[in-house]
Amino acid sequence: MNYITIKDVAKRLNISVSTVSRAFNDKYDIKKETKELILKTAIEMGYRPNPMAKKLIQKRSFNIGIVVPEFINNFFPEVIIGAQEILFEKGYQVLITQSNECFETELKNVKTLEDNMVEGLLLSISSETSNTEYYQKLIESGLPIVLFNRVNKNLKASKVLFNDYKWAFFATEHLITQGYKNIVHLKGTGTLSLSHERSRGFIDAFKKHKIAITKDRIIPTGFNIEDGMRVAENMIKNNNIPDAIFACNDPSAIGAMKVFKKNGYNIPNDIAFVGFTESKIADLIDPPLTSVSQPTLDIGREAAKLLIEQIENRTNTFIPQTIILNGQLNIRESTVKI
Repeated sequence: MNYITIKDVAKRLNISVSTVSRAFNDKYDIKKETKELILKTAIEMGYRPNPMAKKLIQKRSFNIGIVVPEFINNFFPEVIIGAQEILFEKGYQVLITQSNECFETELKNVKTLEDNMVEGLLLSISSETSNTEYYQKLIESGLPIVLFNRVNKNLKASKVLFNDYKWAFFATEHLITQGYKNIVHLKGTGTLSLSHERSRGFIDAFKKHKIAITKDRIIPTGFNIEDGMRVAENMIKNNNIPDAIFACNDPSAIGAMKVFKKNGYNIPNDIAFVGFTESKIADLIDPPLTSVSQPTLDIGREAAKLLIEQIENRTNTFIPQTIILNGQLNIRESTVKI
């Protein structure tokens, strides 16, 4: 493929390269008619500005890196859509990677993005990530980083969070007010703050309603369908069946539902389910799953705004900000007895 250069445009019009350059950069010292002719000719010839040259002149890459744990569920793709909306509008390009819930892969992704001269990072850490020393060094070196959804609270970076505690509390309280008493929480990975916050909301709902709660009501699980299936199989094997399950997310809830249905249990009359994150299939499975929806697009938008603000205001003293967003409990047939 032959690329049309600024020299080609100058040659076509038999003018100097500097005159063409002044037209492209809208300089004052060029006649309006000349500028219009140059721009019209450039379009006809298929000229496109060299983005690398522009970046070198401005000493900026305009690249933003995004690192997420997975693409299996719709949550992170929707967050990325929201972030891209803001970043593209401001002239930034987006480089997207995913860690597949692996800390080692996550770290490699971050280093690859560094090599691509990103001006900032939007980061949601994996379920394996507990050592954030490298990220703190990046922050201290001046690289803007905004954490979202899955964060480490010790990192001195801006964060965009969902009010996991509040909505876990409401989800649990919904089950209690429906008359369920023996309720179990399938907890996500222990290293993540959102797992702790959802567990805390679960526990405090019991406290509010003066119901005794023991440690065995909270089961470390994971975030995948297979994790929910494994826990459900153990429950059935040990004949330890709760009245209801509040899962850390929809996939683990759906995995457990699948096993209980296969073994002849009626949902919700024998066992009820509440999920979290409002996946696309929550309203499509049988019965439809009660779940907490999160403002995914807004999470991405707010994270992108914080990052741009940090990138473009480096002369000011940086003070990390935390934005906490709200959601909604969508009540469906998986928790409402007939």
